[in-house]
Amino acid sequence: MEPDTTTLNAEQVAQEQLAGWTYDTSGEADSIVARVETGDFVTGLALVNAIGAKAEEANHHPDIDLRYPYVEIRLTSHDAGGVTSRDIAMAKVINGLSAESSL
Repeated sequence: MEPDTTTLNAEQVAQEQLAGWTYDTSGEADSIVARVETGDFVTGLALVNAIGAKAEEANHHPDIDLRYPYVEIRLTSHDAGGVTSRDIAMAKVINGLSAESSL
């Protein structure tokens, strides 16, 4: 089965009510972006590792920027040239990982 490449606009993404995520049009393709305050580098690294494992399972990989004291995550579907349902699903997984870590 081919992945869904139907892109979503800002209004459609907003309807998903993804806590902490914003729609960004500044890059080559539209994306959704979240900044998770981790408090320290080690906690941020643990979150990045957890996201990486889930991204591998889903075969959908975010761009991740690990900083002290936060992690910035950017999701876009490169094959579709914008945000798709795959990005929404991964954002929900990432929000769950953040909640599990009490972030």
